[in-house]
Amino acid sequence: MTPPTPSSSPSESLRLGRATIRDVVPYPTERLPCTADLSDNTNLFGAPPAALRELTTAGRDEITRYPGLHARSLREALAGYAGVRSDQVVSGCGSDDVIDSAVRAFAEPGERLAYSDPTFSMIPVFAKVNGLVPTPVRFAASGDIDPEALLATDARIIYICSPNNPTGSLAARRSVDRVIERAPGIVIIDEAYGEFTDSGRVGEAPEHDRVLVTRTLSKAFGMAGFRIGYGTGAASLVHEIEKVRGPYKENAPAERAAACALREDVAWMRDLAAKAVQNRERFAGALRAHGLDVLPSAANFLLVPIANAALVAQRMRERGIAVRPYPGLPGIGDALRITIGPWALMELALDALLGARASVVTTQPGR
Repeated sequence: MTPPTPSSSPSESLRLGRATIRDVVPYPTERLPCTADLSDNTNLFGAPPAALRELTTAGRDEITRYPGLHARSLREALAGYAGVRSDQVVSGCGSDDVIDSAVRAFAEPGERLAYSDPTFSMIPVFAKVNGLVPTPVRFAASGDIDPEALLATDARIIYICSPNNPTGSLAARRSVDRVIERAPGIVIIDEAYGEFTDSGRVGEAPEHDRVLVTRTLSKAFGMAGFRIGYGTGAASLVHEIEKVRGPYKENAPAERAAACALREDVAWMRDLAAKAVQNRERFAGALRAHGLDVLPSAANFLLVPIANAALVAQRMRERGIAVRPYPGLPGIGDALRITIGPWALMELALDALLGARASVVTTQPGR
């Protein structure tokens, strides 16, 4: 039997797609087996005990029925944790979902989304898929954001990641204040790694009319598999995001377990976040002792500038350790981002990195 003729070729399908997203690369999802995955900045110390206990009590209705329309119980728990009212909280399928929804809610196609570069890799993607113009701005020489350069873009949305991913840098409070005071549109402050630093504005966001602060339970809280993120802001701002967010963004068992963790596991989370910070500084010292440069970090990871980062990461993977390579970062060059976990894992990572670096150097042409 002759197989049916396809109705269109791949090139024709490509022409059917929007021109603005033709150069968008899907987020990498390949996860080959490894001894330790230090590539995602998740909590490598474990899952919150109260959340695990709550999961065992999920009933049939939570599986067969849709969850609450707007995650009421979760929002109440998030509000209590953040120190705001429940109508000043919007939740979503990860904080990236909240950011994406905010972009749709507050910017028209053709307007600009400005951000310091390099930052969270999904930000220019969110701009493009929503019809905005991604507008990268270099960091200041000090490593801080450059408020004047961000404001000079006249962007409808200014995005600030603090601590920043992948550099780990913390934006100075006065610099963020400058942006908030003069921004012509919305300011999104991404604090996905906020629990690893004493700095943060998650409780202050509702004081401003045009500020959204986003956080996640994927990092310090150790619940990346639940995909729970949230944002805080003025109730009127949250209402606009709710219009485009859509219903049923969180599954019912995850919502209940996450709410339980927010009530009972905060001390557990803070203790492990402190251990991650302690190990981060210890690991940075070990890297420097072996002649490697390390960027200062306020998060649960380190960015390590290193030549041939992609090849080094590949060789580390062959040794059982996964890290995230970043080739050609603006102002930095090639680098590896390494998540911090229990010290036994960091020792494995150090051995893998040193071995991989040595093997890459010895196999370079002319060596």
